[in-house]
Amino acid sequence: MKKLSARRRHPLAALVVLLLALAATGGLYAALAPAPKAQADDSAQSLQITEGKKLYSVGCASCHGMSGQGSTDGPSLVGVGSAAVDFQVGTGRMPAQQNQGPQVQKKKRVYNQGEIDQLAAYIASLGPGPSTPTKDQYSPTGADMAHGGELFRTNCTQCHNFVGKGGALTDGKFAPSLKGVDPKYIYEAMQTGPQNMPSFPDTTMPQDAKADIIAYLQEVDSAKSSNPGGFTLGSLGPVSEGLFAWVFGLGTLIAVAVWMAARTTKAKKS
Repeated sequence: MKKLSARRRHPLAALVVLLLALAATGGLYAALAPAPKAQADDSAQSLQITEGKKLYSVGCASCHGMSGQGSTDGPSLVGVGSAAVDFQVGTGRMPAQQNQGPQVQKKKRVYNQGEIDQLAAYIASLGPGPSTPTKDQYSPTGADMAHGGELFRTNCTQCHNFVGKGGALTDGKFAPSLKGVDPKYIYEAMQTGPQNMPSFPDTTMPQDAKADIIAYLQEVDSAKSSNPGGFTLGSLGPVSEGLFAWVFGLGTLIAVAVWMAARTTKAKKS
């Protein structure tokens, strides 16, 4: 005990304790501090948000407000998520032109994909929402095309037609054709429900089901060039084509027969 007390009073005792404390602190920091890659990722994300905010201030704030809160000219963007931005800006629907009419239409996009990613990162920072899907999520590889057809006929044909040709809605609005649309944008449309379309989040329609629908659309799109029945007639299948031939063909024959009978009767009377 006397030796321990003597060491405590040694002039270098305080320095030794300080060094031990610093070593312990350094060890704890090394064990608990974020990894360099995580720090680099955070830095890159912050840079994207900063650049996205600059783009937003120039091209979007006049309608959606300086903080995305919305205005009389545009809805709030808080909580729409990066998927909505990638869809709307990637398809050229946003920024919208003046006098768009009842519905904003697809056009040539203004921003490149890098700028779109920056805008999406900024909007995503305003509030949680659907995120931009990865290629693995929307890829139709290995998807169940038959199941996708069932889902599409149940949820989508009322507006988009049985094979995604699109169709008219009320008040001058319309469901666009899905022919040749990038699978990513189809997936994002189901996620976010743009304009007149209802949304189908993962809680309602899982990721696999969305991929199944995309697989079905790609299959019917590739098959539309060959119509074994002849005319497409809405691509409803050979039954609709046969019914068309029966109703209109038979109707034409009946009309011709009535006309001939009337002509014959008139000739006999004269």
